[in-house]
Amino acid sequence: VLGLLDSQPDLAPRSAAYALADSLAALLDEMQGEGVGPEALAGLDVSGLSEHWERSQRFLAIAQDYIAKGAPDTEARQRLAIEKLAKSWATTPPEHTVIVAGSTGSRGATALLMAAVARLPQGAVILPGFDFDMTTDAWARLGGTETRAPAEDHPQYRFARLFEMLDVRHDAMQAWDDQPAPHPARNRLISLALRPAPTTDQWLREGPDLTDLDAASATVSLIEAPGPREEAVAIALALRGAVEDGRSAALITPDRMLTRRVAAALDRWGIEPDDSAGRPLALSPPGRFLLQVAGLLGRKVTSEALLALLKHPLTLSGNGRGDHLRHSRDLELHLRRYGPPYPTATDIARWAAKKDDRAAWSAWLKGALAQVQAAGACALSARVAAHLALAERFASCPDGGESELWKEKAGAEAGAAMAELIREAPHGGSVTPLDYLALLRTLFDAREVRDPLRPHPGVMIWGTLEARVQGADLVILGGLNDGIWPQLPAPDPWMNRAMRLQAGLLLPERRIGLSAHDFQQAIAAREVVLTRSLRDGEAETVPSRWLNRLTTLLDGIAPEALAGMRARGQRQLALVSALEAPGKEVPRATRPAPRPPVAARPKRLSVTEIETLIRDPYAIYARHVLGLRPLDPLRQSPDARLRGSALHRVFEVFVRDDWPVAQDRAAVFRTTTGTVLEDEAPWPAARLAWAARLNRVAAWFLAGEVDRQAEAQPTFFELKGTLAVADTGIDLTGKADRIDMTPEGRAVIYDYKTGSPPSKAQQAHFNKQLPLLAALAERGAYGALGRADVARVGYIALGATPKTDIRAMTRDETAAAWHGLAALLGAYSVRTHGYLSRRAIDRERGREAERDYDHLARFGEWDSNEPPTPEDVG
Repeated sequence: VLGLLDSQPDLAPRSAAYALADSLAALLDEMQGEGVGPEALAGLDVSGLSEHWERSQRFLAIAQDYIAKGAPDTEARQRLAIEKLAKSWATTPPEHTVIVAGSTGSRGATALLMAAVARLPQGAVILPGFDFDMTTDAWARLGGTETRAPAEDHPQYRFARLFEMLDVRHDAMQAWDDQPAPHPARNRLISLALRPAPTTDQWLREGPDLTDLDAASATVSLIEAPGPREEAVAIALALRGAVEDGRSAALITPDRMLTRRVAAALDRWGIEPDDSAGRPLALSPPGRFLLQVAGLLGRKVTSEALLALLKHPLTLSGNGRGDHLRHSRDLELHLRRYGPPYPTATDIARWAAKKDDRAAWSAWLKGALAQVQAAGACALSARVAAHLALAERFASCPDGGESELWKEKAGAEAGAAMAELIREAPHGGSVTPLDYLALLRTLFDAREVRDPLRPHPGVMIWGTLEARVQGADLVILGGLNDGIWPQLPAPDPWMNRAMRLQAGLLLPERRIGLSAHDFQQAIAAREVVLTRSLRDGEAETVPSRWLNRLTTLLDGIAPEALAGMRARGQRQLALVSALEAPGKEVPRATRPAPRPPVAARPKRLSVTEIETLIRDPYAIYARHVLGLRPLDPLRQSPDARLRGSALHRVFEVFVRDDWPVAQDRAAVFRTTTGTVLEDEAPWPAARLAWAARLNRVAAWFLAGEVDRQAEAQPTFFELKGTLAVADTGIDLTGKADRIDMTPEGRAVIYDYKTGSPPSKAQQAHFNKQLPLLAALAERGAYGALGRADVARVGYIALGATPKTDIRAMTRDETAAAWHGLAALLGAYSVRTHGYLSRRAIDRERGREAERDYDHLARFGEWDSNEPPTPEDVG
C-alpha cells in the first residue's frame, strides 16, 4: 500500500496507509471466506466506472497475486477445512448428532458448514429469530433476479439464501420447542412492517386483519426525546424503575456514546450497569496516557500538552505523588503567567532554580523531555521503542518502585496492544510522528476494556451481538435513528457496490440486514421501550427505517395503539423533566456596588486603570481589594496584548538603536522587525502576519518619523514614573512608551496603539492616559527626565487606517487632569462610595463587551439600567 501511495500520491496521503492496509486485508479475507478467486476480480467490467475503480482493479490483481504466493491464512484455511469436511461427510456421515445453533449464516464459509450439517442424517440447524409469519410471496421477493438485487437488508434474507443452498422451502421449517412467544400478535405486526420494499402494498390487504394490536402494543413504549441527553436520562430512569421492581433490564444499542451517557446518568443512584463492551482502550487511563505521550514525539512540547501529561494519574505514580502534583501546579502557574508556550529543559531549570526543593523533580522532568525525538520519519520499530521508553520514564517512580501503568485490566489490555504493535512493527515501514499517533489511536479504539468493579446483576448494556443470545424482563432499544440503527456502511476504497455485486461478494446491505434481524428479535421481548432523540447537536435526526415502518403501519391500522405507545413515552419524559427541575428558585442577583473599608482599598493605580475606574469600578475592586486576577490561558496564543507588546518593541528598538541613514531605513526596519519578532513571537504564523502588518505601515511610519525627529529627538523609551496623589493615599504610576525632547527642552509624549486611537469624546470623558502622563512628567515623577514642560502628546496608531493623533498640551490642561484625578480618587477614599459594576462601559453586549469580572458580578441577571445595591463588605 505504501508503494501504491508513493507511485500515485493523488490517491490518499501517506497517513492513510494503515487504514487502507486494514481495509485491503479485510477485503482479501472476505474474498477467501466467500470463495471469490482472483479471476472474479479480473473479469469485472469497470468500463462504465471512474478511473479510480480501474486503478483499484489493477492494484487488487497485484495484491491477490502476492497473497496467493504465500501459505493460506486463517479465512482460507477455514473455508478449505469446511469444504473438506463437507466432502467427507457426504460419503461417510458421522453417527453422532451434530448441531449448529444460533447462526444466521451471513458468512459464506459459515453457510457452507450449516448446509453440510443440515444434510447429515443426525444433523440439525437451529436458526435464531426465524419469522414464521412471512408469506410465501414475501419469501420469494428476498432473492435477486436479473433486474433486481437481492434484498440483503431484510432480516430474513440470510435464511432465504440458506434455503436456496439446501433446496428446501421456508414452510419446511419447524419450531424447535413448544414454548410460546411472549407476544405472537406483536411478532405478526413486526413481520408485516419489515416486509421487503416491493411487497409493502400487502400492508393494505393484511394490516386490517391483524388482531390483538392493543394487547401487543400495551407493553411497548415509544420515547421521542428532544435530545441525546434527555434520551439517556429517560433510559436511566427506566432501568432504575426495573431495579426497584426487582426485574432484569437490558439496554440494547450500537451507539456507544449513548451507553456512556446512560451509565453516567445511572451513577447518581449508585447503579453500575454490566456493560458487555466496556469502553474503548483509548478512553481508559493507560490508553489516554500512552496517547498523550505519543503526542509529544517529534514535535515541540507545548505547555498544554506537558501539563496535561503531568497531571495524568499514571504520571509519576507511587510514592512522591503529592510533591509531584505540587510542583506541577507551581509550574502551571508560572507557564500561564510567564510562558514560554514551548517550554524546554532550559526553561524548566530556570524555573526550578528559584526554589531548592524543585531540583530532584526538575531533573526527572528534564530527563524525560530529553527523550522526546526529533521530527521526521523513522522505522516503526524505532518509533514504538522510543514511545515506550518515554512512557516508562514519565510513569516511573523516583524511589524505584513499580509504576501503575501496566496494572489492572486496562493496563494489561494496553500492554497487550503494545506487545502486538511491537510484534508487527518490523513490517510497518517508515512512519512520521503524526502517522504513528493516528495508528496508535486506531489500534486503541479497536480494543475494549471491561470495568473490573462489580456491576449490578440486573442492569445490562448489550451490543446487538450479545442481545441475540440473552433476554431480560425489560428490553430497551436505544438510539433508533438512521445512521445508528442501522449504522452506515463503512466506505470501501477498493470496491464499490456494483463491483461487489459482479464479483459475488457481500454487499453493504448485509450489515443492515443483520441489524434488522437483531431489531426483529429484540422487539419481541415481553416489555419493550423504543427510544430516539429528535435532534442530535444542531440538526434534526431521521428515525430508524424500521421504527419508521412500524409507526407508519400502526398509524394506518391502529392509531390508538401508536398513541398509547407515545403517551407512555411522554410519561417517561415527564419524569425526566421533574428530575431535572431545580428544587427551588435561585434568587436573582442585583447590581453590585460593594463598599470595602477605606484601609482595604487600593493604594496604587496605573494611568491605564483610571479609565477602568471610571467605566467599571467593580473591576478595580475585584482586582485590588479581592486580589483576583484572571488566570492566564494554558494554551498561549498570539492575542492582541502580545501583539501590542511585540509591535511596541519593534518601534522602540528601531527608533532607539537602528535609526539609519535615509536610503537604508526601509531595509533596516524590515530587518529589525524580523529580529524582534523572532524573540517576541514563537508562533511562525503570527510572526508572518505581524510582520506583514508592520510592512504595510512601514512607509507611512518612516515618513512621519522623519517629521517627528525634525522637531524633537527620541530620548526616553518605556520610562516609568510614580507620584502620590495628595489627600487620597493613592500613588499613581505611569509608563510612557516614548518621550522626545525638543531643542527648547520641552517633552513630547507618544503612545503606540496597534488599533485605532480613542476618539476625542472618549479622551475627554474616559481615557485620561496622555494628560496624566504629561502631569506626571511636569511633576518630576520620571526620575531620568526630571521636571519637564510638556509641549505635545499624541497617539501613533497602526490600525487598519494608520494615523497619528497629536495635540498640544498646556499646563492648564495637565493641572485640570490632575485635579480631576484627585477628585475621583478622593471620592473612593470614603466608605460610603461603592465600586459600581459596569458604570459607563462603551459596549453593552457582544464579545467586545465581555469584561474579566462580569461573571463575578453576575452580570446577565441584571442590566445596566438597574440601580445599584450598595453593600458594606469586609
